Amino acid sequence: MSLFPFLLGAHICLALLLFVPSLLLPFTLRLDRERIDTTGVQRPRAITRGLLWLGGSGGVIVGIGVAVTGLSLVALIGSSLLSQPWLLVALGLYAVNLALAFFIQRPSVRRLLRIRPTDGEDDRQRWRDRAARLRYVSYVMGLVVGVIGFLMVAKPDL
Repeated sequence: MSLFPFLLGAHICLALLLFVPSLLLPFTLRLDRERIDTTGVQRPRAITRGLLWLGGSGGVIVGIGVAVTGLSLVALIGSSLLSQPWLLVALGLYAVNLALAFFIQRPSVRRLLRIRPTDGEDDRQRWRDRAARLRYVSYVMGLVVGVIGFLMVAKPDL
């Protein structure tokens, strides 16, 4: 029995899981007055806490899994796969998406979480504006993931 389908499935799942926090966090953040503690800080919901963990500590574990399964696939198929133009473009887009996730999206979410929604209408509006910008970055990242998926499935001649 070949390990290829299992390695490929694990690699795809882990690669997508690496982006899930950056893609979904902007959509799980909401101003919720009932969840504000005594210090004036909003407590995140369970799904938000899980995504924050996955984007932080869990991201390292998932990233290692992506690297191990990717290298295993190359070892199983052969290094000639790395000369395919569609794969090189997909890997480049993946790197761009990782840069967006780690250098733009994650720091922006952290800054957003530090805004106290009880400080006044100006702070609430600033919070909403930043959350909207984060959602637009998520749309772009989702589009890039879709293009990567297309390249991986169609394997076009570039």
